[in-house]
Amino acid sequence: MSDSKLAGQFLDAAIGLLERVRDEEAEAVAAAGAAIADTVASGGRLFAFGAGHSSLAAQDVVYRAGGLALMNLLAVPGTVGVDVMPATLGSALERVDGLAAAVLDSSPARAGDLLVVISLSGRNALPVEMALNARALGLTVIGVTSVAYTTGTTPRNPSGSFLRDHCDIVLDSKIAVGDAELTASGVQAPFAPASTVVTSALMQAMMATAAEKLAARGIEPPLLRSGNVDGGHEWNGRVMREYADRIFYRR
Repeated sequence: MSDSKLAGQFLDAAIGLLERVRDEEAEAVAAAGAAIADTVASGGRLFAFGAGHSSLAAQDVVYRAGGLALMNLLAVPGTVGVDVMPATLGSALERVDGLAAAVLDSSPARAGDLLVVISLSGRNALPVEMALNARALGLTVIGVTSVAYTTGTTPRNPSGSFLRDHCDIVLDSKIAVGDAELTASGVQAPFAPASTVVTSALMQAMMATAAEKLAARGIEPPLLRSGNVDGGHEWNGRVMREYADRIFYRR
């Protein structure tokens, strides 16, 4: 069986994007990691939010081996994944004004906590208002988005702004408008999105930085181990007990 030319092209494109964010977003990643470490050290809680496929990168840092146990998913029912029926409802909910405020008001998030808001386009009401309202509540807000959308599209929310306008720290995923890396003869639409690959890498890069910063301060990073290795469950049980008041997905 011959290798797929397009598969190689996609992997090359993804590698190129990863190299770009490594080189061009190093300062932002360092700042994000430091902010997460500051929040952990000061007794704050960590939250991640994303809607639609942006939720995948948020979920990837919650309750996983090698991840910070304190990272909680700030979930909005109907917008996480494509399990809602019809699937188009999730996209519609992203454009509902006022939904973010209702979610935050009913969440455990409070001043001194940190929220990572992930939105590729950063133009819809839900992620924009999530960041805006979180900052008003006194949370530190990190945005992971594609800055290209701020010049290639128009805002789709009442404020007329983008996610990047309401964040303390912004990480640019470098994804082109449309999120498709390939075109091919006989294929009418561009295809092969790379946003999940790059955004997840940025999330893990900032988590790695946070662990590094905490260790440098003499603070053991509250990391989880795999439950599939000997001693993993015991290790995780200790971490869960020690930080029980800052972990909400276990209740």
